[in-house]
Amino acid sequence: MPSTSHTNPGMLFIVSTPIGNLEDITLRALKTLKEVDIIAAEKVSHTRGLCGHYGIKTRVVRYNQHNRNTKAPELIGKLKRGANIALVTDAGTPGVSDPGTLLISKAAQENVRITPIPGPSAVTGAVSISGFPAEQFVFGGFLPPKAGKRRQALRAFTSEHRTMVFFEAPHRLRAMLADTKEVLGDREIVVIREMTKLYEQIYRGNISAVLENLPADRIRGELTLVVKGRQEKLGQDQITVQVLERIDKLLAEKKLSVKDIAGIISLERELPYRQIYKICLERKTGISSTETQ
Repeated sequence: MPSTSHTNPGMLFIVSTPIGNLEDITLRALKTLKEVDIIAAEKVSHTRGLCGHYGIKTRVVRYNQHNRNTKAPELIGKLKRGANIALVTDAGTPGVSDPGTLLISKAAQENVRITPIPGPSAVTGAVSISGFPAEQFVFGGFLPPKAGKRRQALRAFTSEHRTMVFFEAPHRLRAMLADTKEVLGDREIVVIREMTKLYEQIYRGNISAVLENLPADRIRGELTLVVKGRQEKLGQDQITVQVLERIDKLLAEKKLSVKDIAGIISLERELPYRQIYKICLERKTGISSTETQ
């Protein structure tokens, strides 16, 4: 990868960088960052810090969600004129919940050679320590920040049997967990805060337990959540306390009809609609009787 003038098109390197601990970087990644002509980084100061730690003096330019529409064509032009460019994100692998996808897709459209420099990933790192089945898993990225849309997005996972991975901002963690519990049930979950960093913390258990164990003060740092997939179908005679509590909660809110509640529970738990509808009617009668006493 010479850094002098080129006669052939250059190459776009998708370089994975540490998600916390600066020692989590491959020898090939360091070699690539040293030898390319340009490093396109989500946050220039962050990447310069990494480069400075390893004595890398390659030029770093800004490429992020705010300038990607104008910067991507500029970088493609440089690649086509022979420059070798490394794309990095703030942490982990570019193109995963970050602006890198646009540049990569445009480079592919222009027949620019693209190669990955594999390395750290918060997604696979979290799955690896979850203890949940990982033959297959689903990455949901960041869910919508607003509660209504977040719950709507979560409903798409109600029948998901595979392990699920999400990212979340610290100030939305409690709300995200509460919504996940409401929509998916009190699933087993692993929450990893500040993965690979000095103050790394891991919370395990069902969602209720994790919510109780979270610190009372402000939560800080990057968060990755791993949610256990839906287990085997419940039999018709296996109406659990958890199911009954869910029915009672929806009935008490008085926002949905009995038919709607039965439909939701039947879909979530894969239980017969008529059986759930009958239980809902019985529970509603019990609640009404209690209220009139």
